[in-house]
Amino acid sequence: MAAPIKFGVGQSVLRKEDDALIRGRGRYTDDLAPQPAMHALVLRSPHAHAKFTIDAGRARGLPGVALILTAADITDLGDLPCLFNFEVDPFTGPPYPILAKDEVRHVGDAVAFVVADTIDHARDAVEAIEVNWSPLPAVAGVANAVKKGAPQVWPNKPGNILFDVPVGDKKATEEVFAKAHAVAEISIVNPRVVASFMETRAAHCEYDAKRDHLTLTVGSQGSHRLRDVLCQNVLKIPVEKMRVICPDVGGGFGTKLFPYREYALLAVASRKLKKTVRWAADRSEHFIGDAQGRDNVTTARMALAEDGKFLGMDVDLMGDMGAYLSTFGPYIPHGGAGMLPGLYDIQAFHCRVRTVFTHTVPVDAYRGAGRPEAAYVVERLVDACARKLGMTPDAIRKKNFIQPKALPYKTATGKVYDSGDFAAHMKRAMEVANWKDFPKRAKLAKKAGLVRGIGMSSYVEICGTMGDETANVRLDLNGDVTVLIGTQSSGQGHHTAYAQIVAEQFGLPPERVHIHQGDTDEIKTGLGTGGSASIPTGGVCVQRATQDLGKKLKELAAEALETSAGDLEINNGVVRIAGTDRSISFADVAKRAGSDTGKLNGSATFNSADGTYPNGTHIAEVEIDPATGIIKIINYVIVDDFGVTLNPMLLAGQVHGGVTQGIGQALMEQVVYSPSDGQLMTATYMDYALPRAADVSSIHFETHNVPCKTNPMGVKGAGEAGAIGSCPAVVNAIIEGLWREYKIDHIDMPATAERVWIAIREHQRRHSL
Repeated sequence: MAAPIKFGVGQSVLRKEDDALIRGRGRYTDDLAPQPAMHALVLRSPHAHAKFTIDAGRARGLPGVALILTAADITDLGDLPCLFNFEVDPFTGPPYPILAKDEVRHVGDAVAFVVADTIDHARDAVEAIEVNWSPLPAVAGVANAVKKGAPQVWPNKPGNILFDVPVGDKKATEEVFAKAHAVAEISIVNPRVVASFMETRAAHCEYDAKRDHLTLTVGSQGSHRLRDVLCQNVLKIPVEKMRVICPDVGGGFGTKLFPYREYALLAVASRKLKKTVRWAADRSEHFIGDAQGRDNVTTARMALAEDGKFLGMDVDLMGDMGAYLSTFGPYIPHGGAGMLPGLYDIQAFHCRVRTVFTHTVPVDAYRGAGRPEAAYVVERLVDACARKLGMTPDAIRKKNFIQPKALPYKTATGKVYDSGDFAAHMKRAMEVANWKDFPKRAKLAKKAGLVRGIGMSSYVEICGTMGDETANVRLDLNGDVTVLIGTQSSGQGHHTAYAQIVAEQFGLPPERVHIHQGDTDEIKTGLGTGGSASIPTGGVCVQRATQDLGKKLKELAAEALETSAGDLEINNGVVRIAGTDRSISFADVAKRAGSDTGKLNGSATFNSADGTYPNGTHIAEVEIDPATGIIKIINYVIVDDFGVTLNPMLLAGQVHGGVTQGIGQALMEQVVYSPSDGQLMTATYMDYALPRAADVSSIHFETHNVPCKTNPMGVKGAGEAGAIGSCPAVVNAIIEGLWREYKIDHIDMPATAERVWIAIREHQRRHSL
């Protein structure tokens, strides 16, 4: 067996991006704005629902003000599109205008765009714009929005419903429930969250009047889709008239993937003024101007046989869309519903999916995009099934897991799981967590006046289904290799991971492999990064393009070395006749290509249409102080199946980050709107809590990989998995402790100290009567 390549697949190569970033040499969008540049600000609605008239006349005359745009000034622009719909019985979404006209529908709705020579002059102008507001009734929360007589977000969407559709077989599911020995049921809320990336959204736009050409530099998760939507749907110009550049990006989590109003407005302003215009959101704007995540209300039932076998699952899911349809918004609850059966052999399944409008910020994909919501439902339900029948959480899971011999397995929602050993990773996680000795630890905690809880979640997700991705790998004249690809790193470590794939083929050290992303002029096509697709799709492209280049280099080297290409091998940046010391360097090979640069370029396109299905088991152990409700995570164990590990260190970092986000949602994060007037009550980090290091225990992470059979590299996407398995594991642990001590079987996220304290006191009150 050949020794592993030093910098190749499977090695913990240090992130090559980090040297510049930790030295302060990272270059983010707002660092790169050319000088001089005009400054832009957005005037936003203070009301959740209101009619309005606007007069910018006085503001336009203030010092330094160059331009003020209202809806009346941009009537030639198209609306922001929703890129999801059904092939059969498509829905008709309401307009999502670049600036609201006459009526606003959420706090933060954009009504004017101000451009001035300084940021202070822009602020003065925003304050001087005269807006006459006539507030209207507003509704927040899907449960309120579907009530009879609720305020309507859109007059042509009665009941505030966009669509009400089934997933699965309702009749077969009803028949199973009619014969069930027992039925377990839960009703849960998956709260709305803010995507708290470190770098707020920012962009600047330059206009070249000679070419009638725009260059938009933006912190996004992908340049090509952004350009295409802005040009084709909104600005209505040929895509050749705009270049989009994405430099370093400080976090995205899905939320930076979408086209936003400000980007189109910057283009209009830059073109009108023939000047560079820059804009950067402050953190308050981030809370009211960026798409938010999650926000489902779900009731789920499981039909059970006497021995604990799952017979059928029935779900009623309502997903909050907010006031407008964001890019993929309606897909998130509908697509997530397809993953509700989880890792279990459930033959009968039905889910009613309703997407609901409210007077709130639009909702769209956030790390996991429907799969965390699905895993939370099924894993909470499975624990409820165990309590219903007096079984242990592991026993009921083991009884219902899809068996390895049944793979490939087609679920009741049509997903095909190709590989895995689900009971094995659960067993290993239990061993590492010392599950069997938990009763001893719980007994010791009780003596100290504390309540211990332990919980698990065994999750599965689908990822890598973004579509066609193309990579081009070229040999440079100095013998280095450059990769051009349309994915976009926002902190994942693409430069390192792709360099390792090249190293696997060529044996080059990472510093000799250069990754170019995020430039529509340099890179012809690209999907951007989302849905954990960069390695399952982009990685395969890089691997195949490198192999394609390798064949061409061998052909060039064969001429120089007067041998056949089949006798050659590539390593350490040279092409060598195998078993001899005769070789030619990459730099010398490059010279032999002459003007025929095609001989120095490899290319490949790949579409992971079948998707990949990462899966695993998370176990959380918590300690609850019943006197205060404070929860402390004592231990956290993860055993995941990612098929093949490209870089163990990068992988651990992705998992740790996702778990921490999940812990944040489980224990503290929640966007709260006033039910009476739709005001955002958690509009700053004074009111919206984020997890800190002290809120997370040490995390034990290991893999139990079973290579993916539908992916040429065997990988199974990993960027979102930590956020998928963590919420149910933590909440199941909390409920396990509360159930054992107080027979409390439900608490919603976030399980704050206040909520836990109230639940315990309410139990004590009832039992003291």
